[in-house]
Amino acid sequence: MTDAAARPPVPAQPAGPCSDGPPVDGAARPFRVVVVGDGMVGSRFAADLLATAGPDTEHRARPLRVTVLGDEGYEPYNRVLLSEVVAGRADIGALTLPSTGDARAEVHRGAPAIAIDRGSRTVLTSDGAFPYDAVVLATGSAARVPDVPGLGSGPGGALPAGVHALRTLDDAREIVAATANARRAVVIGAGVLGLEVACGLARRGLAVTVVHGGASPMDRQLGPDAGLAASRTLAGLGITVRTGARTREVVVSGIVGRGATVTGVVLVPDGGRPPRAAGPGGDGGPDHGATGTGPAPRDPAAGGRPATDPSGPTDEVPADLLVLACGTVPEATLARTAGLTVDRGVVVGHGLASPDDPDVYAIGDCAQPPEGGTGLIAQGWEQSRRLASLLAERLVDAASPLGHAGPDAAGTTGAAVPPPPEGRAHVRFTAAERPSMALRIALDVERAAWGPSGRDPREMRPAGVRGVPRVPSAASRERRPRVPAPTDQPSPPAAPTDVVRLKAAGLDVVAMGVCGARRAHDPSHRTLRLTDPDAGRHVEVVVAGGLLVGATVVGAPQIGADLTATYTRRIPVPADPAHLLLQPVAQAAAPASDPTHMPDRTTVCSCNGVSKGDIVASWREGARSTADIARATRATTGCGGCKDVVCGLADWLRKADPEQPGTASASSRADEPAPESVPVHG
Repeated sequence: MTDAAARPPVPAQPAGPCSDGPPVDGAARPFRVVVVGDGMVGSRFAADLLATAGPDTEHRARPLRVTVLGDEGYEPYNRVLLSEVVAGRADIGALTLPSTGDARAEVHRGAPAIAIDRGSRTVLTSDGAFPYDAVVLATGSAARVPDVPGLGSGPGGALPAGVHALRTLDDAREIVAATANARRAVVIGAGVLGLEVACGLARRGLAVTVVHGGASPMDRQLGPDAGLAASRTLAGLGITVRTGARTREVVVSGIVGRGATVTGVVLVPDGGRPPRAAGPGGDGGPDHGATGTGPAPRDPAAGGRPATDPSGPTDEVPADLLVLACGTVPEATLARTAGLTVDRGVVVGHGLASPDDPDVYAIGDCAQPPEGGTGLIAQGWEQSRRLASLLAERLVDAASPLGHAGPDAAGTTGAAVPPPPEGRAHVRFTAAERPSMALRIALDVERAAWGPSGRDPREMRPAGVRGVPRVPSAASRERRPRVPAPTDQPSPPAAPTDVVRLKAAGLDVVAMGVCGARRAHDPSHRTLRLTDPDAGRHVEVVVAGGLLVGATVVGAPQIGADLTATYTRRIPVPADPAHLLLQPVAQAAAPASDPTHMPDRTTVCSCNGVSKGDIVASWREGARSTADIARATRATTGCGGCKDVVCGLADWLRKADPEQPGTASASSRADEPAPESVPVHG
């Protein structure tokens, strides 16, 4: 990955693929979409829109031109895996995301948007003005910096030396560089990011203390028992967890405002309770660590934030490195200055359009949809797919005004028709060898969702790169009756996007749906738990109406994978939900543990909706490595949890479908019948 990309100049008279010049030979003026943000959601949306719309020649109405404006000078990269960089388990170069490679897309990096002029319908940057027919805000969020004395003691009120947030590639680089000389680190915040960073720093040999105001770590996802199990595991990693504590002051040395350097933090009790420790600094017993029964007391005068007792006992924790993991704040300044409604984020309707302007959309962390934001990348990517389908419809809808979305902003106009199912590619083993251990373990994780026959009619898979619905051509549209556009209303239910996976070195946590210490009581929910804090293990499931509506799993990754498949695919649970808590001692008869019997539609990458069939198809088209498969399908570019499975499938394909000298290319073999799948035994 390059440190910076050159900013392509914008000429006074726009030209090139995104030109707004006069039509040539009577062609319609291009439909111009400006995407503000070149991160994980913005870059994904540009690719989704181009793939969904298809080539311009298929459209009778207007061709498509996309302009992407990126704040950072880097190529798009996977922010979700920045904590893996801190832990030393991923290289910075491996975070680069696939680019569109489409001539209709023009990308300007290092060119932050300054303003949206809704009157002239342009987006202003330091590089120039970009006209739009639709603008999509994908500005993401920024790290929240708490208002604590000492945090503004750097030059110009900036953070002092040794204090870092973790939101960008530069942040990750600086934290890794700081670990070379640091010995003691403090992480403020025990949410998902805080624990990932803490485990990563501990892996690098630092003594780590995590400070959290709640009763237990990850209390948004973990209840008291689950939090206790997580705390015991963290203690085993040499990490001290200080719950029920707030940071009163960041202690610095040197010249404030010029050369201040962090030396420690001062903690005070949260709501008058003494700070509790679990780990090397505490006894880790039942009265220490994650044993709280609910959130900290709230102070109405403080806006509902947990109360802090400044008169309580203080405790100074020394630190050479301080990492802020205190949550995020949506980047909504651009929308606010443009006169759009902003609450916590940019307010949008079910069609992801602003109620103030139907041609301005927002997706990802910066958006505030009616159902609320989860802060998870899966929700942003689901919004990307949905909005791509909506805008692609406008390209082929000749009856729609050229510069206005009208009521179609609801996102329910003329549902895109997916292409006919493609023939599934099959492979066969050429040698009677068992798959690698990594792949067999991964297949065991997936097996519970297949069912005994390997086919489940209830299985649901979100569309991935190869599953993005294509908008019908203008000719096919003429054969369909025009459906009046309804008002803004919810879209059909999609696969859940609220699965939280902790990517921490040494700590496995998965949570989904109804979970956490702050969950509301519902008499229709049946909850079952298996807790083993001494082993750092906890499994909790919540069932309602014959379906899994929530789960929390600590220290049992295989069970967590099984429950994730059950939850996201809405597979009915057993008559006795207790079976969800344990793997059977003796496995029932099941297909052999190899990908030959793995259904093509089995989801391998849940973040991107990539199936085994998609991976096999990419192999047939020339992908010969994990990196090639990632570029072709986007598998492994989300949370990274499917990397072992993808690597295993690549190994299997290498043995099952080896390249032979002189064989025809994938394209020339496209019309040949697929070889029959041959089972492998033993």
